[in-house]
This record gives sequence, C-alpha cells and structure tokens, in this order.
Amino acid sequence: MLRIYYKATCSTCRTTLGLIHDETDEEPEIVEYMKETPSQEEIKEILTLLGIKAEELVRKKEQLYKEKYEGKKITEKQWIKILSENPELIERPIVVLDGKAIIARPPEMIFELLGKKKKKK
Repeated sequence: MLRIYYKATCSTCRTTLGLIHDETDEEPEIVEYMKETPSQEEIKEILTLLGIKAEELVRKKEQLYKEKYEGKKITEKQWIKILSENPELIERPIVVLDGKAIIARPPEMIFELLGKKKKKK
C-alpha cells in the first residue's frame, strides 16, 4: 500500500503527489494529517519506518517550534506527544511503501522508493 502524509496547501506535497501519479499506476492513500492527526502510535510507526528519532521529524522553521520548543531538552516520548498534539510540526510529505518510508524533500526522493512500482508502459 502506497500512502502519503499530505498537506494540501504545501507545494512540496502537491509536487510529490503529482510525481506519484506520473510514476505509478497505484492510487496512494492520502492522509491529510492536519485533519486526520496521527496518534502517538502512528507517529512511532512512521519513525520506525523512517529510521529516525522524533526530533528529526520536527519542522524547526515553524513559529510554534521557535516559540515553545527551540533550545529545550525534550525526550523522545515527549516529542512524540508534541507531534501528535501539534501536527503542523511534522515534516512533510512522508511517503510510505512496502514497510519503508521517506520524507520527500525534495520530491524527487520518491523515485528510489517507487523504483519497483513504476508504471507499466
């Protein structure tokens, strides 16, 4: 199952989704994570698939991060809770396929992930 954690107002998300449509015959499951906020368990699963720590998933340019969290010592468990409660802090887009995930920044990073799902010509 191909899934994208997506924010409609994000140009990188829109570009990534367009590339998925261009490159595959598969219709991805689109998770608009600002509306369907991932639970702490989902965030843990995403982090496992990405192979990163929660703090690495944080959008550090967001005003909320700068005002409330920058420079503070925050545990992994606390970051997961913060991300679940403040989805705007989640880096995007996240693309999941076959037990692997990437943060598609830049969007072209999906090509390696999608390698085996190319369109049939």
